[in-house]
Amino acid sequence: MKDLQLTCLREDEKATLRLRALFARYGYRPYRMSKFEEYDLYVRNKSFLLSDHVITFTDTDGKLMALKPDVTLSIVKNSKASEGGLEKVFYNENVYRVSRGGESFREIMQVGAECIGEIDEYGLCEVLLLAAKSLETLSHSFVLDLSHMGILAAVLDGLGLTDASRAELLACIGDKNLHTAREICRREGVSPEGEAALELLITSYGEPSRVLPLLRKGLPKESCGALLDQLERILDALSPAIPEGRLHVDFSVIHDCRYYNGLVFKGFIEGIPTGILSGGQYDALMQRMGKRAGGVGFAVYLDLLEELAKPRTDYDVDAVLLYGEEDPPAKVASAVERLSADGKSVRAQRGLQEDQRYRELWRLQGEEVTLLEADA
Repeated sequence: MKDLQLTCLREDEKATLRLRALFARYGYRPYRMSKFEEYDLYVRNKSFLLSDHVITFTDTDGKLMALKPDVTLSIVKNSKASEGGLEKVFYNENVYRVSRGGESFREIMQVGAECIGEIDEYGLCEVLLLAAKSLETLSHSFVLDLSHMGILAAVLDGLGLTDASRAELLACIGDKNLHTAREICRREGVSPEGEAALELLITSYGEPSRVLPLLRKGLPKESCGALLDQLERILDALSPAIPEGRLHVDFSVIHDCRYYNGLVFKGFIEGIPTGILSGGQYDALMQRMGKRAGGVGFAVYLDLLEELAKPRTDYDVDAVLLYGEEDPPAKVASAVERLSADGKSVRAQRGLQEDQRYRELWRLQGEEVTLLEADA
């Protein structure tokens, strides 16, 4: 039977209910926070945000406050986790920022999960599994792309580049721009071995069983071997739990190295051209904020689900039930219950309204309900 209650919810609201249930099933507890945060938190970490546009106001005590544009920063700031401890939380919070491609501020519902404290490899696997399952709750056609900032850093460290050239090459990796990367390498006198390792990161994409052997063969063992071992262990643990073809290695997934240091990932679903999920290890962020702990988590950007919303139906309601002034309320209520028993929406009223759209038109006549019109 069609669940009328759920059909009345927006796509982001339905997704929120499913994601909350998923996180709770893995022992994550709900986390609530204020709409406001001191503006200084965002000023110091602007590059961590998707947008540097922040709504500010002056509090009654003179402090400059902000409507929160991000949740992770607030969770990290207020976390009491430390070495030896572990916090697992999830949230669904409204954030206030300019949406992607937008020109004005919006209140956006965001859902995510964070694991903070002493995080082992199982903890990393669990968060990645939750990310994949989160995508699957939104669409069965999804892809989770996984990268490793440590491997990227190890390759770039071996090229002997200036900070400016390093930033240029990171941009090339993110854009899969092999031509420009080669030009930079030749301009900076990068060795053939270093250039080949960089090209491998740019061109490698696909399922772990195909990509990992290429990385093993082409990346320097001294600097990348242990990191590749970790990546392989995590991928081996995840592969049985994620549908075949849904987990890919992709080094174009790059997050700011001032905040992220290990595994980073993005999630995509069919019908939305940009990533709907983003996350990773942010141990470097924890250290920047004076926390002696690690962190890993992700956020789902539910505003993007609007692109998947079905076009508006041709009808305002499934059925209109007409009744007269003489019909007792109890009989009208009984007729509405009978018509809506199969899940259709029913609107009872005395007369038709101009431009009203419906599939069926019914008339209450005594004890009977008669169908007057029906759209085939």
